[in-house]
Amino acid sequence: MSREKGYLALVLHAHLPYVRHPEYDEFLEEDWFFEALTETYIPLVEIYDRLIEDGVDFRVTMSLTPTLLSMMTDPLLQYRYLRHLNKLIDLAGREIERTRWMPEFHELALMYFWRLTRARQIFSERYYNNVVTAFRRFQDLGKLEIITCGATHGYLPLMLNRAAQRAQIEIACAHYEKHFGRRPRGIWLPECGYAPGVDELLKEAGIRFFFVDTHGVLFGTPRPRYGVFAPVYTPNAVAAFARDMESSKQVWSAKQGYPGDYDYREFYRDVGFDLDYDYVRPYLHSDGNRVNLGIKYYRITGPGEHKEPYKPSIAREKAANHAGNFLFNREKQVEWLHDLLKIKPIIVSPYDAELFGHWWYEGPEWIEFLIRKTFYDQKTISMITPWEYLERHPKLQVVAPAMSSWGWKGYSEHWLAGENDWIYSHLHMMADRMTALAARYPDADGLMKRALNQAARELILAQGSDWAFIMKTGTMVEYAVKRTKDHIARFDRLYHDIENHRVNEQWLKEVEHRDNIFPDLDFRVYAR
Repeated sequence: MSREKGYLALVLHAHLPYVRHPEYDEFLEEDWFFEALTETYIPLVEIYDRLIEDGVDFRVTMSLTPTLLSMMTDPLLQYRYLRHLNKLIDLAGREIERTRWMPEFHELALMYFWRLTRARQIFSERYYNNVVTAFRRFQDLGKLEIITCGATHGYLPLMLNRAAQRAQIEIACAHYEKHFGRRPRGIWLPECGYAPGVDELLKEAGIRFFFVDTHGVLFGTPRPRYGVFAPVYTPNAVAAFARDMESSKQVWSAKQGYPGDYDYREFYRDVGFDLDYDYVRPYLHSDGNRVNLGIKYYRITGPGEHKEPYKPSIAREKAANHAGNFLFNREKQVEWLHDLLKIKPIIVSPYDAELFGHWWYEGPEWIEFLIRKTFYDQKTISMITPWEYLERHPKLQVVAPAMSSWGWKGYSEHWLAGENDWIYSHLHMMADRMTALAARYPDADGLMKRALNQAARELILAQGSDWAFIMKTGTMVEYAVKRTKDHIARFDRLYHDIENHRVNEQWLKEVEHRDNIFPDLDFRVYAR
């Protein structure tokens, strides 16, 4: 007789804004993507591969946003990533020599050299520069449920134009189908942003489930009988899964969660700033500014400035202990809920994927330990994907979720604040104009069709929620403002050139080369 009393849905939201600058030989913000590949996505691929080789059954749900998928499959960025990785491997080799008589750091230099070389092997030799093929393989094997997101992570609750909301969803679904051979079953709403009526658009697109933050379901109408421990159907019959705050905070909080443990690696101490400038200069960008290079020798140690050398073996043991603690807490949580609610509860634990590896260096190891312990050490809780849950439990309560988001205060405040509110008058006008253009020129072809398609690209790129978020948080603000203004300006020129039938083909070709995301995009998605 089965002892299973409930489920754990581990959800990783994998996203980066679309950053690609072919007009420059190198570009600082492209490093966001390179760092994520090295520290998060390639380690996850390696873990999934190892689990499958060892016969460990597991289930993970993972969004791969259209912008991230586009960068992962872009030949220019693939080439630049290998160039970036080769430079770091060269630096790690030099570090082995430099630290030869420094035993507390020499072991770490060897570790980085091995890990970077291993990343290159996985990326280049095993998956031929395209890790998307790895993730598709894991999905085809039934271990990973890949879901989509908004086309450019556009924040849906603040889009007043219905066609603009629909386009973000439909473009994303078509892009998913191109890479994975079928339509997506689920979606990660950008920033968990839900507003009434979004579920109708999801149903149109064939989406069967989505995620909201805790209060999106708890404050729904009527109140959910089982809280956040069972999904609900919206009035349009799309399932909404709500985040469990207890398990989420236990992991993502640097102060109260695992990542802040003093034995884990310190993110903010990096050889790019710690070592002599002339020594690291060959590994910096051409502007010569110091940046993080990913080789870090210290552990968190404590709240002060003093830092002790990092000890990988101790950190790995901590990751195993923390995985065991997390699983123990979920078992007790599930047992209590099972007896109280008289159902098999589902604990939905969503996190930004880059927490694991990039911000929390030991995070991927923690995931592997958690999966192995879940498989081998207990029978109370099973890992599950939302789709599998719906197949097993098709009868759900109908609840209209409340307007909600995650982030500060939970009601869009990060994306509509004094620092970024200026963008919305432009985005609303662009969406209205794009809708009008699509209606006015339904049979456009040739140069006119190319211009209309490019106008749609500039609109969805400007809508990316990352730019508003960066303006609010105060990091890399200059780049976020410039990106927003550049897309607005290019859209404005395209709009007037189309209306006046004077599209400059040479200029359009340059813009198409620079902003080349979604090559199969059809502007008529705005005419539906």
